[in-house]
Amino acid sequence: MIKNMAELDVVVVGGVGVDTIVRVGELPLPVADTIKVPPIRRYVGHTGNGVAMGCHSLGLRTHFADVIGDDPDGEFVLAHYARTGLPFDYRTHPSGTRCAVNLVDPGGQRTSLYDGRHPDGMEVDAELYRPLLRKAKHAHLSIVDWARHALRDAVELGLTTSTDLHNWDGVSEYRKDFAYGCDLVFLSAGKLGGRMAEVTGDILDRGRARAVIVMAGGQGSHLCLPGHPPRHVPPVELPPERVVDTNGAGDSYVAGFLYAYLAGRDWHACARAGSLAGAHAVCSPGTHTSFITAAELDS
Repeated sequence: MIKNMAELDVVVVGGVGVDTIVRVGELPLPVADTIKVPPIRRYVGHTGNGVAMGCHSLGLRTHFADVIGDDPDGEFVLAHYARTGLPFDYRTHPSGTRCAVNLVDPGGQRTSLYDGRHPDGMEVDAELYRPLLRKAKHAHLSIVDWARHALRDAVELGLTTSTDLHNWDGVSEYRKDFAYGCDLVFLSAGKLGGRMAEVTGDILDRGRARAVIVMAGGQGSHLCLPGHPPRHVPPVELPPERVVDTNGAGDSYVAGFLYAYLAGRDWHACARAGSLAGAHAVCSPGTHTSFITAAELDS
């Protein structure tokens, strides 16, 4: 297949669920029998959804594939994609639809209580994603267990690939297939401490990565390229009162980065696009409720 003639720009594999957002006065919560909170809201969320919706909103030809449950949360997901127009292929599994309860403090910081549900080693029919990969330029793989098989197929088909390792410590085995198997590797600075150069250098030395991007929230991000020390990319400065909710900011960063990357822009421009998309996301409440457009990003 000639990839510049592909029908799809991005296929996102794995990572949708339902988030329940609870706004609290402080984190961590005090021990109390009852804590009064503002209205509790539910949103279609999780990492694959954030990247897919972000790319879709930026005008990239995007298709999403995942496993959900034959349950009310699964129906909630399907209704959401019908409204937004994001193409979504799926299989159902008896374990149900993933979900999370996210506690958000007044400064927009969160604690997520994640119910992944799907068992490790769960087998998924490869026909869920293979026909999509054959039509695509790029595959983004969420770190659900079965997506490692989709990553192998994407590499064999000659697609460029990306993943978000989130709060990987650089040690645990589960995420190594993704870390060493993708062309673009995103991860959080949270568990790296002073080991950022060590961990990113290991990914670049041992894997396929052309770039590793470490996202550090309000401190910006770090662009790590082969043969170069990590380069700090400053955050988009926002007044504190505009930071409403950090849920989904990293996923929006990834979508913005991919938009610029697939347009052939240089690495720093890609990181800047990610920063702008992430900054847009933190200015709205809830998970994945507002995404930057191409016109806003390019201006």
